[in-house]
Amino acid sequence: MADKPVPVAEMRLMDVKLGQLGPWLGGRDFTPNGLIASLRRGHDRYYNKYINVRKGGIGGIAMLLAGYCILSYSFEYEHLKHERLRKYH
Repeated sequence: MADKPVPVAEMRLMDVKLGQLGPWLGGRDFTPNGLIASLRRGHDRYYNKYINVRKGGIGGIAMLLAGYCILSYSFEYEHLKHERLRKYH
């Protein structure tokens, strides 16, 4: 029994092939409400997968903190790079 083909607009990004990327992007909702809804769905998926589990550990929160550290370091990299090249007398 073969599965029924799923319309391109309803596929997840990881399931979309390179040739289907244009129609998939055309089917997205880029209005402010659509963007907020997609962020909410992403947050809910992350929360249910890593935080709201029966045998939860520190993995989900550690991943969130590591992402925050990498993001803040990337924002401060130019400033840190100039500090590194400065000569101290």
